[in-house]
Amino acid sequence: MGLGQLFCQLATVFDGDLDIERNAAAALVQAAPRARDGSKSARLPSAVRDVLLAPDAHPVCSLIAEHRFDWAPPTTSDDPLFVEHSLPKVHVELLGPGGLVHSSKVRLGLYGMLPEHEYGLRTHPAEEVFVMLAGQVFWRRGDNPYVAEGPGGRSYHPSMLPHSNKTGELAFMSVYVWQGDIDTGKYDYQGIPDP
Repeated sequence: MGLGQLFCQLATVFDGDLDIERNAAAALVQAAPRARDGSKSARLPSAVRDVLLAPDAHPVCSLIAEHRFDWAPPTTSDDPLFVEHSLPKVHVELLGPGGLVHSSKVRLGLYGMLPEHEYGLRTHPAEEVFVMLAGQVFWRRGDNPYVAEGPGGRSYHPSMLPHSNKTGELAFMSVYVWQGDIDTGKYDYQGIPDP
């Protein structure tokens, strides 16, 4: 399956009621004819691959598992704490300023994390939504407690809402989108929140 076909399949995942999801689906469909596979690829960690192939994973996960991406930790910030805390994560930006297809309107990509890790508290000007595709993740939004999400679950973050996530026994994979101010210059990583 080509990258353009995967974009079209991912567009169907953004089927929620929010404008950000409608915009993400439209951006993926519009970008699909321009989507070309990258020249590099890195192997997915087995814990992430396992959840992608689990029976309860979203159907698009088998296509993601087949595709050769240059999986790497996210590079949203060069803050040393962020870099350290990003090591157990896998990420590929599909659409965006540094994406496989350039976009100045959205950042959209695949994001996953190994079991028993935490991605600390952060804020950013962009509006954001994560749609969970496989495994399990716990999201904290603002001062609310962590809430478990599995395949089909969502975590919506309005601009500048503090949020964090962590995994338990399972890894997870998601697709995310940023819209609005997608520049990473005002991204603020604050580390692991107090319990």
